[in-house]
Amino acid sequence: MIRLAAIFSLMICVAFSMSAQHNHDGHDHSGHDHSTQDHSGHDHSAHASKTEAHGDEHGGCGHHAAFDVAETAMHHISDANVYSIGPLQIPLPIMLKSDDGWELGMSSKFHPDLLGHGDGHLGHNRYVLHGGIVKRIADASFPMGEFDVEGFMHSEEKIGGKKKDVTYVCTGDAMHKLEQKSTFDGGLFGGGMSSYKDFSLTKNVTSMLIVCLFLFWIFRRAAKAYKKQDGEAPKGLQGMLETFVLFIRDEVAIPFLGHNWEKYFTFLLSIFFFILGLNLFGQIPFFGGSNVTGNLAVTMVLALLTFLITNFSGNAHYWKHLLVAPGVPFIVKLIIIPVELMGLFIKPLTLMLRLFANITAGHIVMVVFIGFIFIFGKSGESLVGAGGAAVGSTLLTMFMMAIELIVALVQAFVFTILTASYIGAATEEAH
Repeated sequence: MIRLAAIFSLMICVAFSMSAQHNHDGHDHSGHDHSTQDHSGHDHSAHASKTEAHGDEHGGCGHHAAFDVAETAMHHISDANVYSIGPLQIPLPIMLKSDDGWELGMSSKFHPDLLGHGDGHLGHNRYVLHGGIVKRIADASFPMGEFDVEGFMHSEEKIGGKKKDVTYVCTGDAMHKLEQKSTFDGGLFGGGMSSYKDFSLTKNVTSMLIVCLFLFWIFRRAAKAYKKQDGEAPKGLQGMLETFVLFIRDEVAIPFLGHNWEKYFTFLLSIFFFILGLNLFGQIPFFGGSNVTGNLAVTMVLALLTFLITNFSGNAHYWKHLLVAPGVPFIVKLIIIPVELMGLFIKPLTLMLRLFANITAGHIVMVVFIGFIFIFGKSGESLVGAGGAAVGSTLLTMFMMAIELIVALVQAFVFTILTASYIGAATEEAH
């Protein structure tokens, strides 16, 4: 019953946010309906004609488009400069650095709706808040200071021979192009390098801090219980944690690391509980909707740690096997050695992508199932379709949440056991 109530709560919260047609980078925001937003004090007469003139070309700031489940799912797995609890938007600290200096404060300075999709109504020094993410106006001649924001729109434009989604902000009597969020893919996925650096505390970082503090608290409690109940059998939280610790020790550390297991045991436990904690935290309905281990930056750092520890721990036998391949014919060495060297980088890459893909897929599938309610209900036009889809979506979502609990455990275990196997291969002695 608790899980069923949680799922219905999730559906209510997602329904609220979906009704706003919100979205992130690289997706169509023409569906945003800003007619219900409070713009008292804003002078709309000055820019009404300009917005209307661009309505056909860019979709129009107030134009309402059909519900798109794909873009909604992408929004819910993205990071943001606000922390969402259901439709509630909680501001987070922002730290932005550009050639014009630092922009500091809270994301509330952009005046986003308390309940909504995270679009701000006020801009500062060319910065705006769009879909919960801080972006900057690309035009360097745009005046500094505060300015009113009437809405956002997207247009598909050809840049460098490729079609990319470009975001515009409606302000005053004109629309101004926004910079894409910085990425390290060279623009392959629609991003690029922005003129500013974002050091802000984002939703994913906040979720990591919450999980780390929670893990610290429960392990401190278990440690105090061991001191207080010295010689007694573990019970409660202490017993649950000991089960996991002994499992990692007996089934992962000792079999793969041999007599070196104690040296790397702390690292193995750390990544196991860190990944498991984040995976389970992401399963809590409507509380943040964080997708931390479904973020490539996070999984990349975890894989990089494994890569560094593995190769810095590698002994002479390990490197001799990789670089010399003793006992192998010279012709075969020309194939084996390059393949082995490629394997050094392929292993952490697969660690990174496996965790990212499995966690992200689960989040997307559940949001898509909930989106069926709006698809079959035609966004409220068909109550029969929405009611039938609600029953099916509830059952499918319950099933997926049960599967995701297993995936959360399995992915934490897989990352840990593969890390142990890589370190074990690098530290084993020659037979």
